[in-house]
Amino acid sequence: MINKDVVIIGAGAAGLMCAIECGKRGRSVLVLDHADQPASKVLISGGGRSNFTNLHVSADHYLSGNPHFCKSALARFTPRDVLPLVSKHHIAYYEKEAGQMFCVKSSRDLVELLERERISSGAEVLTKRKITDISKTDKYIVTMTDESVQADSLVVATGGLSYENLGASGLGHEIAKNFGLAVTDLRPALVPFVFYTGDRKIFKPLSGISLDVSVSSCGKAFRGNILFTHRGLSGPAALQASLYWEKGNAFEINLLPGKDIQEVFTQRRRSKMEIQNLLAEFFPKRFALTWCDAHFPSKPVNETSDKELRQIAQELHGWRIIPQGTEGYETAEVTAGGVDTDELSSKTLEAKKAPGLFFIGEVVDVTGELGGYNLHWAWASGFAAGQFA
Repeated sequence: MINKDVVIIGAGAAGLMCAIECGKRGRSVLVLDHADQPASKVLISGGGRSNFTNLHVSADHYLSGNPHFCKSALARFTPRDVLPLVSKHHIAYYEKEAGQMFCVKSSRDLVELLERERISSGAEVLTKRKITDISKTDKYIVTMTDESVQADSLVVATGGLSYENLGASGLGHEIAKNFGLAVTDLRPALVPFVFYTGDRKIFKPLSGISLDVSVSSCGKAFRGNILFTHRGLSGPAALQASLYWEKGNAFEINLLPGKDIQEVFTQRRRSKMEIQNLLAEFFPKRFALTWCDAHFPSKPVNETSDKELRQIAQELHGWRIIPQGTEGYETAEVTAGGVDTDELSSKTLEAKKAPGLFFIGEVVDVTGELGGYNLHWAWASGFAAGQFA
């Protein structure tokens, strides 16, 4: 039996940050992970360059059953704490857009930062470990295939259900339930949409076309690109909308944000130009032709009634789509939902019903928007729990 002060399940960003902070406090720490190497999800994040934080981090960019829950952790570990840490390890970084901070070279630099800090703190990591049982006597006992570890504190940093190819599982949610904690409904998020058969047949030929639009879903609007795929819609704006979208609902796309197409029609009122050719001035021609075929027969502007032009303008600025669903966990960047925040202390991330049991990172019902918010939640929640575990 291995004896430690703290055992952490999951050697991702949250788990390693927590291990580092516990180690700094003089706690003996062991991190367990099923993967071959720590922080495998960090390694592939941000297209291999890791969008490791966002300068605009605030609770407004997170979805949770309790929108206030994440405020405490976010206030105690901010981008102003992340950037000096990155600089300390001589990692070059840059702001891509909208506060998104990326590594210049590779996300491997960030993984190496975590490893160096972890080693410096004295925390240990065991990889390729399969957990078979978790129990509680006076201490928490984690049983693996060949050995067991007992500790005063157990930290669950197992992530969500996305990235199954990296070994994602529902272990963290099962642990929560086994200790009597509620888990909210889970669903894939930051994930491409899938069209119904009819729309898929119409728009499949547009696969590969990208448009700068504004997408609105459940009261949230996102400006950015959408990308037509052979199954539906992807791209940053679509992924953002998927976080707030609820199955069966429509979302709306303003295809011409910042431009009044009705005003353009008024200026060209006497033009003999076909509507589809006029729209090809603002969109790729293939999209203009397909969109007109799907929504109205194209004819010259001067032969189109005012009512029809108004309707066309309304549809261009408010294209409503009801998708069949999403591509699921296979391509989702995160899992929305998780351990119910009502079960946890927002200050410590400790379970109210089970002293010494902590949940951090994606396994908790706190899900960030695209743009570095989820990785920052991993840092912040890991840091918070690391002060108390």
